[in-house]
Amino acid sequence: MINFDKFELDNGLRVIVHADNTTPLAAINILYQVGARNENPNRTGFAHLFEHLMFGGSINVPSYDEPLQWVGGENNAFTTNDITNYHLSLPAENIETAFWLESDRMLSLAFTDKSLEVQRSVVIEEFRQRYLNQPYGDVWLHLRPLAYKVHPYKWATIGVSEEHISGVKMQDVKDFFYSWYAPNNAIMVVTGNVKTEEIKRLAQKWFGDIPRRNISKLEIPQEPEQIETRRLVLERPVPMDAIYIAFKMPGRMAADYKTVDIISDLLGNGKSSRLFRTLVMEKKIFGDIESYITGCIDTGLLIIEGRINPDISFEQAESEVFKILNELTEDLSETELEKVKNKAEATLVFGYIDILNKATGLAFFEMMGDANLINSELEEYQSVTVKDLKIAIKKYLKIENASILNYKSIKN
Repeated sequence: MINFDKFELDNGLRVIVHADNTTPLAAINILYQVGARNENPNRTGFAHLFEHLMFGGSINVPSYDEPLQWVGGENNAFTTNDITNYHLSLPAENIETAFWLESDRMLSLAFTDKSLEVQRSVVIEEFRQRYLNQPYGDVWLHLRPLAYKVHPYKWATIGVSEEHISGVKMQDVKDFFYSWYAPNNAIMVVTGNVKTEEIKRLAQKWFGDIPRRNISKLEIPQEPEQIETRRLVLERPVPMDAIYIAFKMPGRMAADYKTVDIISDLLGNGKSSRLFRTLVMEKKIFGDIESYITGCIDTGLLIIEGRINPDISFEQAESEVFKILNELTEDLSETELEKVKNKAEATLVFGYIDILNKATGLAFFEMMGDANLINSELEEYQSVTVKDLKIAIKKYLKIENASILNYKSIKN
């Protein structure tokens, strides 16, 4: 059980405090409810670019990292299609430095041409290195638009193209900041060796005067049900053929979400999973294969991806995967399910030992409606039955619901 206190400032900033006096550290997580899904389709990759810009200096603090390092802290951030998340940890006795830094960049960035140019160049280089010049790196640039036709999940957080980033103007930066970066669009979680009353005082002192802002009201078009298989073939100079099969699955708060998550673990999480054991170790169809989910707020994806061994055709590889899916509905045992549940329990329990993970989890579930959902997560996984799994497999892991990318190896 993760106990916490919660309060809200007059400007709409929601604050959650989880006290843990077993550590000398404190962690702060600030979640902004904006991600790639909130972008203009003609200016994609902007939320991720903005994550970088938030480290480029604010009105009163020209360098974010230096003051934090002086007091023994460290920080990082990440952007997804749904959120942008900033987190840091430091000795609890120095926590006010973190409040100062985070409040100042929530108040306003420096908005300098130099910062924009530097971060724009960094993101463009990241696009080239990670997505264009790395083997299999452009998979998501093609798999997302294959799987999604309407929802803004159809582009990756890096964006559709580097031109979308290179064309960013200073006015675009200011508009985005004042449309999304506001206390009434953020959730702050403080965990570690702290006391709620002191956090209330610091929150009011450093964040209380930041004004509310008018948050953009975007209608997110929801993806319609997929009724036929979609296919794409890419030819690239990579070492092995690879196949990527994406099935639409329920969103993060849907009743079936945890059932499908367990299915992904049964299929392809580790060397004892169905796909790896049968298709890698026994039949030698794949050199490697795995299964995982995207965990999106709206309609997500269950992905099966594998590197195909030489002399094995795409058709044979695909057929063998679907054979495993069909078998799963026939011979799934309570013992096998229990094994996966135990693994999920260990992952959750050990993951939430870390105060930063607890802060991130509490912020996410608060955004989804109630931070206390973090405490029922394990019970929901444990309540999944074999019957639930079989129903979900037939409902979601069917060929009509699949978007299949064949990634063909060619010689230079």
